[in-house]
Amino acid sequence: MDAFYRSFRCIGLFIALILQFQLAACGGWTEDPTGKNDRISVIVFSDVHFNPFYDPSLFQKLVSADVGQWASIFETSSIKAPSAWGSDTNYPLLALSLSRIRQDLGSNPLIIYTGDILGHNFPQMFFALSGSHDPPDATDIEAMKAFADKTVTFFMDQVRSSAGNIPVVFAVGNSDSYSGLGPDSAFLGNTAELFYSLFLNGTADHQEFLDTFKAGGYYSAKPPGTNLMVIGLNTVIFSAQFHDIEKSAADAELAWLESRLSSARSAGKKVWLLMHIPPGANIYSTAQKVDTNGRIATATMMWNQDYQKRFLGILSRYPGIIALTLAAHTHMDEYRILSPSNVLEITPAISPFFGNNPAFRTFAVARDTMKPVDYSSLNYDLATTPEQFEFYYTFSTAYSAQGLLDHSLAELFPVLVTNKTKQAQYRGYYFSGHNYSIPTVNTQNPITDGNWPVYWCGIAKMGQQELLDCVNAH
Repeated sequence: MDAFYRSFRCIGLFIALILQFQLAACGGWTEDPTGKNDRISVIVFSDVHFNPFYDPSLFQKLVSADVGQWASIFETSSIKAPSAWGSDTNYPLLALSLSRIRQDLGSNPLIIYTGDILGHNFPQMFFALSGSHDPPDATDIEAMKAFADKTVTFFMDQVRSSAGNIPVVFAVGNSDSYSGLGPDSAFLGNTAELFYSLFLNGTADHQEFLDTFKAGGYYSAKPPGTNLMVIGLNTVIFSAQFHDIEKSAADAELAWLESRLSSARSAGKKVWLLMHIPPGANIYSTAQKVDTNGRIATATMMWNQDYQKRFLGILSRYPGIIALTLAAHTHMDEYRILSPSNVLEITPAISPFFGNNPAFRTFAVARDTMKPVDYSSLNYDLATTPEQFEFYYTFSTAYSAQGLLDHSLAELFPVLVTNKTKQAQYRGYYFSGHNYSIPTVNTQNPITDGNWPVYWCGIAKMGQQELLDCVNAH
């Protein structure tokens, strides 16, 4: 009998070793000697715009409490439903999104967050609830900043509890500030250590990160065990409204970006480029300018055109280096073709502020090239309020595509004009499944046959004049 148990134990240990080997081969960045596990999975989410003011009755408790007590305070709220269209993310919606992200982590080696932690109009909402002076005095402003810091800490703590030890690489958004108009120097200085410790989790050189992040909200990281450099840009300062104010900072960031790409090329590394505000058109604003003949006289652009030209020029000098480019800000499911081999993916928002359903993506990335080959979208249908975020669609299946995602998206662009079925799919996916023909509060301008050329041309026409020519020739 003892011999039987000894033999049984040996067999069990042997099986356990095999299982450990298989798990290691499937996890993170570990090499797979069989060649079968040729993809890794990466979760990307964005634009949470967390609103801690959604239940005003909790405000004073939140102000007085340590941030570690906030979750318990939110759980006492009588508001249990997730945010409705036209509002930012409340605690129930945040919990739903992070629960699904945690469920889908699998062997994800990192998580990507492309900006906007704080809700819209954060300072104004704080001043209204706190009984601040009109206008707010210095004491009021410092109290608002302290509450914003607590909100950022709470959000990051919640993400970290869902992510475990997985690094969260990121880009800063225009709402990540004390003014709501882009990351100001005080916000960057006060939150730098939070971003480094709670998000990056040690994947960047500490001092180098502090130097560039405090100076301008950008940084680079090198996830351990990879041949990858992640560059997180602050593209808010490339916006036209900041052209004169932030010119020296924007010039410095563009010079830094070129130095990072040069370093990556010399070291034989691939780059993942993260940003919040994308280049190209502000499609929403431009679509509202369409006349009865489907023409536009002008177009609203996301960036100052000088910065955009310089930025695209820098990318053109480093072909083959950038394997993945991600942005956010529009809250919609869309993309922009920067060049045939560099397509910028825009991640839909968790916040339903602009009439979209909450959504995020999981990318399948080729292990050898670090380029994306596919993605799946998961959404939360606010019309039916399911128990959790659900699978929405997979790109390759929806559009009958295969191969590298950049190439597939570039090839899809002309098809969206000639293939009405795929055009209808794109128009439906744009709002992550929300039926935009139903009027809702603060909804995005619906896509109609009249303004569709703006949405289509905005995919590939990055310059203002070429966008105008494309729309008016459609």
